[in-house]
Amino acid sequence: MGASSSSNGFTVRPVSDPDYVAWSALWSDYVALSRRKDQTASPAGISTITWRRFIDPEQPVFAIVAEAEGQLVGLAHFVFHHSTARVGPACYLQDLFTRPDLRRRGVGAALINAVYAHAAEAGASRVYWHTEDVNSGGRSLFDGLATSTSFIVYTHNLVG
Repeated sequence: MGASSSSNGFTVRPVSDPDYVAWSALWSDYVALSRRKDQTASPAGISTITWRRFIDPEQPVFAIVAEAEGQLVGLAHFVFHHSTARVGPACYLQDLFTRPDLRRRGVGAALINAVYAHAAEAGASRVYWHTEDVNSGGRSLFDGLATSTSFIVYTHNLVG
């Protein structure tokens, strides 16, 4: 995965080891903003394990970041998996976050487009994600970049 530049004053690139502290701060803001509670919160240790997966080239989970003036301003996490409906892999965009003070400046769109590029490079024929119906800001961005479906997501946690 290589870096891609943007004319809006930021660069989208894969994470690297030195990014851990800055990524962790963005990740904490994302978790707090997304109101994750109870079983969907990030328990102690999960962030460290998740980070290690991003850095391990053998893992199918990836992280990219948007950087402006030496600071991380956004992140996207995505994972490749097999599908019963497609021959090639599918790409699930699991997390997307832009610092609130920098929203509506193209960071989110650049991150999503970078995921599209990584997915195409990996032979995926589909990128998909979920969002809350109350996420009007995100949905206004997503509506210009993808097609929403009528699917409703159900979840059942087996382990806390």
